[in-house]
Amino acid sequence: MTTSAAPRTVGMVSLGCPKALVDSERILTQLRADGYGSVSDYAAADAVIVNTCAFLDSARQESLDAIAEAQASGRPVIVTGCMGKEEALIRDRFPDLAAITGAQDYAGVVQAVKRAAPTRFSESVALPSAGLKLTPPHYAYLKISEGCDHRCSFCIIPSLRGDLVSRPIGEVLTEAEQLAARGVKELLVVAQDTSAYGLDIKYQPSAWRSLERRADLLGLAQGLGELGIWVRLHYVYPYPHVDAVIPLMAEGKILPYLDIPFQHASPTVLKAMKRPANTEKTLDRLAAWRAIAPKLVVRSTFVVGFPGETDADMQILLDWLEAAQLDRVGCFAYENVAGAAANTLPDHVPEAVKQERRARVMALSEKISRAKLKAKRGHVMQVLVDAVRPDGVALARSAADAPEIDGLVYVRDAAGAKPGDFLKVRIEGSDAFDLQATPIDDTRRSAPQGRMHRVISRL
Repeated sequence: MTTSAAPRTVGMVSLGCPKALVDSERILTQLRADGYGSVSDYAAADAVIVNTCAFLDSARQESLDAIAEAQASGRPVIVTGCMGKEEALIRDRFPDLAAITGAQDYAGVVQAVKRAAPTRFSESVALPSAGLKLTPPHYAYLKISEGCDHRCSFCIIPSLRGDLVSRPIGEVLTEAEQLAARGVKELLVVAQDTSAYGLDIKYQPSAWRSLERRADLLGLAQGLGELGIWVRLHYVYPYPHVDAVIPLMAEGKILPYLDIPFQHASPTVLKAMKRPANTEKTLDRLAAWRAIAPKLVVRSTFVVGFPGETDADMQILLDWLEAAQLDRVGCFAYENVAGAAANTLPDHVPEAVKQERRARVMALSEKISRAKLKAKRGHVMQVLVDAVRPDGVALARSAADAPEIDGLVYVRDAAGAKPGDFLKVRIEGSDAFDLQATPIDDTRRSAPQGRMHRVISRL
């Protein structure tokens, strides 16, 4: 039944990591169920939600800028996400906001929207299983837990999002199955610490597909491996129990890909960072994993210029990177974060030194990446198409490439391909980060077509 009133609409500015993007998806799903539409520009919105990030001071500034831009539109603005706990700071700068809520407070955001833009529109809304997604139809993020039990000295995530809360494994696998059934070809598993999944609930099993599944990383990977789609693991700490997942990669059950936030290699720096797994023999573990799964791709991020980092610490990191031969590397110069314990540490590194050290890490990583990609020339591989340019070149990704953070495979003569197609290609060229290829047959599996809900995005 529908009244004569038109439905109200919301715009969403979603900042930060994929875990925050999942929060935005959940908010929009609930609002859609309550009769609200979503729009892609301020002018068409009856209210605007800004999902903020506060991981770094630079991210906090970006969030404040986004709030200012949204408020300038003249629409009611609801602020949520990681900066929501800093209500006094936000209110001091933006006293006329409609509401401020903390991270993961979905109900609070929905109620604030209803107050700011009440609607009498009522209809039976058919929502897709697993809710609305803000990613393209052929891939989706699967968040398996909230919060984190670690207390890294440079991080304030636990104070913003709380301690580890794992989802029941049956619930996670059911959502994954629903996404696969609607045409998702790739699932990207995310959490603050994917390796810790299930620890807080004592790995309590639950049923899925008529079997009891243990709620740990192996049980999760085994279940996801039954879906017949790409499964990519992010934010995996190199604990010994990760060893059990590697054979699944060798068997082709899940992608041979691990996103591991090593952050540094110097024991002194890792201790000051209070990093988990800082005593693990990571080079030995990488060698053992590669012996089981030779196609394993490892990506990581590193922080240089941490307080107290010396030239000797930096050389340890460079030597470790040379030995580790990681496939994908990101590097950041250390930043203070309001509320982080590392702010009070002695011997902060000058900014110019931090930037010089970052440049050295990236130069070495580029050299390693260039050599690894050059070795792929002549190889045949399967790629997943993300987009096709007017000139017929497909922008695709291999098993080695996560969306937005890794490289691309540029496939020429692919004018008939569509986003969500798998193509079999031969690699013809490479550079520091990307590959060039041509299709070698026309066997491709298409994702279902159809428009997704669009949002104002700053991703």
